[in-house]
Amino acid sequence: MQYHTNFKQLNTHLGPRIESRLYFGGTAYLGIPQNEAYLALYLEGLKKFGLNNGTSRGNNVQLGIYDEVEHYAAEKYGSGSALITSSGYLAAQLTIKHFVNFGEIRYAPDTHPALWQNDNPQTDGAFANWAVNIVDEINSSDKENWVIISNSMNNLYPEIYDFSFLKQINQSKHIILLVDDSHGIGIINNGLSALSAVPKCENVKTIIIASMAKALGVDAGIIFGDTDLIAELKETNAFLGASPPAAAGLFAFMNAEKIYEVELSKLNQNIATLSNVLNGNKDWHFIPNFPVFFSKNADLSTKLLAKNILASSFPYPDKDGPIINRIVLSSWHTNTDIEELIKAL
Repeated sequence: MQYHTNFKQLNTHLGPRIESRLYFGGTAYLGIPQNEAYLALYLEGLKKFGLNNGTSRGNNVQLGIYDEVEHYAAEKYGSGSALITSSGYLAAQLTIKHFVNFGEIRYAPDTHPALWQNDNPQTDGAFANWAVNIVDEINSSDKENWVIISNSMNNLYPEIYDFSFLKQINQSKHIILLVDDSHGIGIINNGLSALSAVPKCENVKTIIIASMAKALGVDAGIIFGDTDLIAELKETNAFLGASPPAAAGLFAFMNAEKIYEVELSKLNQNIATLSNVLNGNKDWHFIPNFPVFFSKNADLSTKLLAKNILASSFPYPDKDGPIINRIVLSSWHTNTDIEELIKAL
């Protein structure tokens, strides 16, 4: 089995084709990096705000767009407040470091490294089994305060996690739930965030963290939560001292609601087309309305490359791990692209 590494020094943009090969990988689920209408908005933002803003959010001179886009995002995704940082990693680390001393910390399986405190927390097994165990542990413990950290989904072997277990935790327990929704925001729950899928419990405060650089196509990170929690995070040194993302990208994000709607519709059509072909095929694993198709065929990428199709193929969770082969769809793929892929498969 060959792991192809000759595409790691590209001198071109990523898109539906790379060096004449059809490309089915990456995380640009809504095709934003090559969307002409979105690029026009970004250029408009560049002319209005310039290339970047190197001053911190604690500076006495501020661009108003940062508060404006945080308010817009909170309303759009149904949150009390929002906080925007220069990256998803910073958003995750800022949040983890602030709430690390709230109570006992427990990680769900396969939580993204951006949310780790130090080393891999080594939580194994299926999410559903872990959920049963964590409820038992919390309810039987004399500890009252807990921090639960999880992804909203597994994007490699696609699975959207069910957080209904939170309703089974004793009301006497105080829970802060930190959820990384980087691969779900803009796609799952009709384009909303995982916040809409987490049950509302009086004893649970939910904070959603996400990279905006995937489906949303913006080099930034975002945090959603209750107004009091976001206010706490905005007083941290990491928030006040770090430079914010480029305002041009946020300007485009705030003015691109229709673009996101159109591209999500295209993506869902592509997903439906491929799903209809692969339904019932035991060599594949996929879920409704998510553009990742996991292949159990270890030689898939090599076979597709011979047909000028470049799939997502890399070792996980580290360089010595097994190679994960996947087809990742984007809204930038045309019907012809999808038919070519289906013919090759």
